[in-house]
Amino acid sequence: MPIARLSQAQVDALLAEFPQWRLRDDGKALERDFVFGDFNAAFGFMTRVALYADKADHHPEWSNVYNRLHITLTTHDADGLSARDAAMVRAIAGIA
Repeated sequence: MPIARLSQAQVDALLAEFPQWRLRDDGKALERDFVFGDFNAAFGFMTRVALYADKADHHPEWSNVYNRLHITLTTHDADGLSARDAAMVRAIAGIA
């Protein structure tokens, strides 16, 4: 079953609600950078997000260097953003 993409209005509303996130240049993903006090704090946050992601069966693309974390959210099956990405943004906000 195909996964529906978010409309531009839905993406705009999500970005208005969570202004720390930005739309990638191609419009198909959301990105956000985090900075933590140290590696342990960054890794702990990543672990909490990973537990949610596994339950939701929707996994972020991310990279971590010491206390810095870059997250990209997209739904490959939708070739863009979906309700899964919106739920992940909300979950990450709750974890942060």
